[in-house]
Amino acid sequence: MMRNLTGQFRALVMAAAIGLAAAPAAHAADAAIPTTPEAGSFKIGIEPWLGYGQWHVAEAKALFKANGLSDVQIVNFAEDKDINAALASGQLDAANIATHTAMGMVAAGLPVKIVLLLDVSMTADAIIAGKDVTSIADLKGKQVAFEEGTTSDILLKYALARNGMSIDDVKPVPMPASDAGSALIAGQVPVAVTYEPYLTVAMAQNKDLKLLFTAGEDPGLISDVLVVRDEVIKSRPGQVLAMIKSWDAALKDYNADTPGGRAIIAKAVGSDVKDLNTAFDGVRYYSLAENKTALTGDFTTKTFADVEAAAKNAKLLQADVTPEQMIDPSFVKAAE
Repeated sequence: MMRNLTGQFRALVMAAAIGLAAAPAAHAADAAIPTTPEAGSFKIGIEPWLGYGQWHVAEAKALFKANGLSDVQIVNFAEDKDINAALASGQLDAANIATHTAMGMVAAGLPVKIVLLLDVSMTADAIIAGKDVTSIADLKGKQVAFEEGTTSDILLKYALARNGMSIDDVKPVPMPASDAGSALIAGQVPVAVTYEPYLTVAMAQNKDLKLLFTAGEDPGLISDVLVVRDEVIKSRPGQVLAMIKSWDAALKDYNADTPGGRAIIAKAVGSDVKDLNTAFDGVRYYSLAENKTALTGDFTTKTFADVEAAAKNAKLLQADVTPEQMIDPSFVKAAE
């Protein structure tokens, strides 16, 4: 769930964008979207994050085939840089990435569009502290462990800015998110920023720890989206529509049998379901109906600006991007 944009990837994006920059942006609204998907495979990149889990449910329950897709290939990646590079080089048709990562891609010149809001982190990303720290204001002058260039970086700097502070008001202690909670438990730092399942592990080991600030303070700040390459939107819109229908069908199945759905997702991400239940509770999946409202409402008018500002503040985004440039709501509008 690090989901950042590396300098190496920016260079690859610029190379991939050569010859495409002059092409008009692809929007499905330009033509009717076929209800029957085009023939051929659809390759989607994914990482072992439970927020992407409904794709695993769709595969396990044959929901892709139910929506007319004969060959959906879920391609697994272990690191952000690899999935980002595969999308930039055209090895993937679509990818599941963080909203701020999508912004970085578009700012760097990669022709992709957001077509679906997948999930938002509510309490699955958080700043945690011991009993001596009771507010964000208490962070002044204190050491804070967090992983730079990641969702933890964005959350910390957003929380500080919302309280009239900046990163200069704290003492950053850079380390992987997987180690931040352990450093807090060991007394090496008084504050840590991390995410599930590390949050649950840390708080189970020290009952004095508490959630000081969570991503749910601004739902969507830490969120994930499905991005599709412009050329795929133009040449295979029926497949894109069928993928969105498959996500929604999987979410309905998950809601009808949540324990079963969680078992499928836990197995796919390589964890025991009992270790992920708290993490699942901290994530909100978005349905088709919610996307119809979000992609033309709050996600576009408020959340987008908040994520962009936070990404710039965390120095993960160096150029302006706009919702009109990045979001194509045509598919969720067309889906039934």
